Amino acid sequence: MPVPKIKHDWYQTETHVIVTILAKNVENMKVVYGESTLSVSAQLPSSNEYSLELDLANFIVEDQCTYKVMPSKIEIKLKKRDDIRWTTLEGNPVLSKVKPIPTEILQAGKEASKYPSSCKKSKDWNKVEKEIERQEAAEETMGEAAVNALFQKIYGNGSDEVRRAMNKSFIESGGTVLSTNWGEVGNKTVERKPPDGMEWKTWDS
Repeated sequence: MPVPKIKHDWYQTETHVIVTILAKNVENMKVVYGESTLSVSAQLPSSNEYSLELDLANFIVEDQCTYKVMPSKIEIKLKKRDDIRWTTLEGNPVLSKVKPIPTEILQAGKEASKYPSSCKKSKDWNKVEKEIERQEAAEETMGEAAVNALFQKIYGNGSDEVRRAMNKSFIESGGTVLSTNWGEVGNKTVERKPPDGMEWKTWDS
């Protein structure tokens, strides 16, 4: 009499892989665990011998594996050697093994970056960098204010020709030139002179 085909399935938890064999009322159950193998044999009610040989996809802890025979099935509980999620039950453990990310690296990623220092009290370089950026922004704002104040002083204290020269050069150049010399800009159109590396474009271009 041919041996009936018996299905088996599996699922996993964080620490174990559970293999379920849908064989009913078996006797003389024998299970052999290897580092990455599982061998099962039993006698079926029909007196036929059932056997299952698996090359596991990952390693197990042999002396911490157990099995349980129930009226409707066999349940084999395999202890994982590594705390990883199995993507398949069978395969090559060397090729399929995925190493977990070390806890130290995960914790380090959550902390602020700190550079090594010879000082006993370490510095938080993220805070230092932010403070430098704040100071640079303040200096830039003060610099612009000082330049504007200087131009206003020149315009306020200058002659009519100086004011006309400043107005004409600023307007005709699109804000790229500011001249106080009316003799230089009075008789010609002031050309636009954008900063080096930049190109002047009109709004509709």
